[in-house]
Amino acid sequence: MSVANPLSGWERTTRNNGHCEGVQRRFSPCMDVTVSLPHGSRAEVRLCRGVHAMRCVHSALMLVVLTGATSVQAQDWARKMFKVVQHDFGTVARFAKTEFAFEFNNPYVEDVHVASVRSSCGCTSVRVEKPTLKTYETSAIIATFNTHQFFGKRGATITVAFDKPFFAEVQLQVTGVIRSDLVLDPGSIILGTIEQGRGAEAHVAVQCHSRSIGRVTVAKPASPYLSAQITPKAQTNSLFGYDLAVRLSPDAPVGYINETLMLNTADGTTVPLAVEGRVEPAIAASPSPLFLGTCEPGASATKQLIVKGAKPFRIVSVESSDPAVEVDCRKDAAAKTLHILPVRFTAGDSSGAFQATIRLQTDAADRKPIEVPVFAKVGQ
Repeated sequence: MSVANPLSGWERTTRNNGHCEGVQRRFSPCMDVTVSLPHGSRAEVRLCRGVHAMRCVHSALMLVVLTGATSVQAQDWARKMFKVVQHDFGTVARFAKTEFAFEFNNPYVEDVHVASVRSSCGCTSVRVEKPTLKTYETSAIIATFNTHQFFGKRGATITVAFDKPFFAEVQLQVTGVIRSDLVLDPGSIILGTIEQGRGAEAHVAVQCHSRSIGRVTVAKPASPYLSAQITPKAQTNSLFGYDLAVRLSPDAPVGYINETLMLNTADGTTVPLAVEGRVEPAIAASPSPLFLGTCEPGASATKQLIVKGAKPFRIVSVESSDPAVEVDCRKDAAAKTLHILPVRFTAGDSSGAFQATIRLQTDAADRKPIEVPVFAKVGQ
């Protein structure tokens, strides 16, 4: 916004984001001005000629400055939800899966809602994991580097717009370098779902389109359950490459695999390679934990517990840490891949939270017992 010289008559002026509209009554030394401010705000200001002119101009400018500062402060609530607002992908290979999660948490009483998320560059695509968050819930803005269509040094500004509980915008930054002469096929290692005790193996072709890359090596994986070996392949004048073999040990525990292998080139570049998968037990019970609901004292409730395996098996014994929980299991049942067990809970006379553990023993080769936590609530 700009204000004309008050000693030379009234003018309507527009500059930057401010807009003034004024009407002067005849024979009046003052004029009432409506100031349109950024973000849709409006304010009424009276400007006067003569000795009061400069004082009124100063007041109008101060109103604009203070209103702008308040607008910036009003958006701080959204910025404070994010752990980080910048990320450097570093140097990555062509076709490599390259993602980063900008996590944010709602510490407020009101619900928070993401109205939109957009990127300033096609080199980065964005999505929100969960647009609406209640108190203490967590979500993330997922930024994916488009290594299939772009190469060279790239960067993008990601704008996250919130419309609840108030309007606010947060800007996130990503940068990185995509090498066009180093290609990974596929761009990540997806081991999939692996039965515990079986292990797994996957291969990636590392293609080099420049002699300047030199020899490619792989660093030792951080996980003790992963190993990697890289072997040179046939070479031509314009192309040479390697076969990268990644193996998961049969001793890997149950859980998710989310690791990053680092490939090192002779020209001093280090590029990441994502490794993903999930190790599942040979036999698993669900739901675990098992919630039996809310019961009045003396009342009963029954839920089903499903025990599933890749191969047929028998349940040879069932134990409960509390007699209030009974499991209906036929020990002479035939071996099968799916067992459905009714679990009955009988509430005692005391109100409050209830907790117990069910222990299942099968005839599986590993003979490891399966433990299922059980919860219930007695009374209102």
